[in-house]
Amino acid sequence: MPDPQQPYEPERAVAGTGMGGQMDLGASEAITLEKTPESPDGTGPQDKPRSLWSDAWHDLRRNPVFIISALVILFLIVISIWPSLIASGSPLKCDLAKAQEGSQSGHPFGFNGQGCDVYTRTVYGARTSVAVGVLATLGVAVLGSVLGGLAGFFGGAGDAILSRITDVFFAIPVVLGGLVLLSVITSNTVWPVIGFIVLLGWPQISRIARGSVITAKQNDYVQAARALGASNSRLLLRHIAPNAIAPVIVVATIALGTYISLEATLSFLGVGLKPPSVSWGIDISAAAPYVRTAPHALLWPSGALAVTVLAFIMLGAAVRDALDPKLR
Repeated sequence: MPDPQQPYEPERAVAGTGMGGQMDLGASEAITLEKTPESPDGTGPQDKPRSLWSDAWHDLRRNPVFIISALVILFLIVISIWPSLIASGSPLKCDLAKAQEGSQSGHPFGFNGQGCDVYTRTVYGARTSVAVGVLATLGVAVLGSVLGGLAGFFGGAGDAILSRITDVFFAIPVVLGGLVLLSVITSNTVWPVIGFIVLLGWPQISRIARGSVITAKQNDYVQAARALGASNSRLLLRHIAPNAIAPVIVVATIALGTYISLEATLSFLGVGLKPPSVSWGIDISAAAPYVRTAPHALLWPSGALAVTVLAFIMLGAAVRDALDPKLR
């Protein structure tokens, strides 16, 4: 113990020994005791442990694939909401005198077989494709997650019945099912196409959610919460769902691009959206007979469709790499 008669020296410090006594330390030694533990590589203070989502976001921000695909998707969303920002004309305004003409001032993509501006129709076609893809994905994700999660959590006869139902839906060819179901619907809106995609798309998400919930409910923290008297709803919403939703998000993000492609395919075959609706599938179908004389009318909507689908698939792949610890 330092001498009480000794004059105070600011460069000295008194620290507890942890055994009821004290020891006299120099200032540099006292500061050392208060330092935050450094990281293993010695480069700085050790970071606090990150959660799965914060760790995934940390990786995504440094992934060029995610950044590029996110920027492309953001651009598509903006022009889907406000297409007039980059296209001043009307997609339904056509002039047969200019049919199949190439690029010219004010019309960089030329004209299609009906004399409509290909650039304007390509821009406005993004609205339909993005709307169908996003709304169909939300419907598929919600319906599939709820049914699959409940079946995986409770099991029993309900799980067995749901598994057989999903097997039946997996056996239905998607394009053939669309030709049969949508050919009898006369509505010219996007809702029949969205409803059809949700009807045939939920089994995939349901199976993913079921397996993820079965895996999550076997973890120790779930068993501990159950032993403490947590209700089934609390177990599902507070403990299982946050840890089982990652695979669903990955599959839904990748499937979004597939649903956009499916809408274009059905519209190309004449059972999806129909004129006067503006869709990339409709434009591709209308331009196909003139591919030799006016290839620009086919290439631009086809290219926009390909870039959009590729962007969502790349985004889903980046999210999958970030959320799957096995891929680190």
